[in-house]
Amino acid sequence: MRRKGWVVAAVAALLILGAIGIAWLNPQLSHYIESDRFRAELEKETAKGLHFPDGHYAPIHRKGFLTAASDRFQADSGRKALRAIDAQGITARFNPWGAFFRRWQLDDVHIDSGEVEIQTYTPIPEPSPAKPWFHVFLPRRVYLKRVEANPADVTWRFRGEKGGFFGTRLAITPHGRDFNYQASGGTLKMALIPNLQLRDTHLLITRKLLTLYNLDLRPGGDASGSIHAAGTAGTGGDRSVDFTFSFERVPIEEWLPKQWREHVSGKASGKILWRGKNSKLESSTGKATLRVDGGLFLRPSVELSESGNQKHRN
Repeated sequence: MRRKGWVVAAVAALLILGAIGIAWLNPQLSHYIESDRFRAELEKETAKGLHFPDGHYAPIHRKGFLTAASDRFQADSGRKALRAIDAQGITARFNPWGAFFRRWQLDDVHIDSGEVEIQTYTPIPEPSPAKPWFHVFLPRRVYLKRVEANPADVTWRFRGEKGGFFGTRLAITPHGRDFNYQASGGTLKMALIPNLQLRDTHLLITRKLLTLYNLDLRPGGDASGSIHAAGTAGTGGDRSVDFTFSFERVPIEEWLPKQWREHVSGKASGKILWRGKNSKLESSTGKATLRVDGGLFLRPSVELSESGNQKHRN
């Protein structure tokens, strides 16, 4: 009984000392996290982890024992899948266990709103700067376990124009040194096609391959219509593309030139296989099947009014 009493007393003493240590450390920790020195170090490590040459955080504020926030993070000229990022209203929870894996691990990163521009890229060996002898004891990079942004814009360049998913709910998770992108809701806007409502998509970009696991879309004017896509595109030395598109009950008038839309209607269903040595349409081949249900073509006719002017009617 006496031995048990000593054990209880020792545990109680350790808890009291721990509480005193945390109480003493807490303001010191807040001062360090909110300092320019810590912000500069976090900017460097975040940019390195996301493959940007540099990045910039707005002032950091501590919100809890392991939680901090910043109004904004910006970075540009990314070397890999991310070309640019602009995140606003950032809150992140630090995971101290990441230190055992030599990384600054941030769990549950939430972004109030932001924009991510993605790209395909050619892998380029990155230089390894000289490191001090004690680098073996320090974390090597920032590790983002999960990032969520709502709303967010995920954009890219297509035929010289900006396109992408706008106003979507975005989740980014690591895949080795690359990232998975999953999004739901929002609108897909791209050159050559009408705006489409996004149901769900899952995309992975690595140094060798862009993999579109699924892309489910809905035409804006018809809830019964659907478009599904999946496939791959090379991002390394091999730039070949291989995609499959299937669609059901898609209103055809939205895909036609404006001067045709009031004369043609119907619902299209079918499948398209797109393959090529690169993503350029002129070097690609495809096979397609198409069926139009309820098709209607109204040919415009011309008549003379009493004043002699031409009048168009269907």
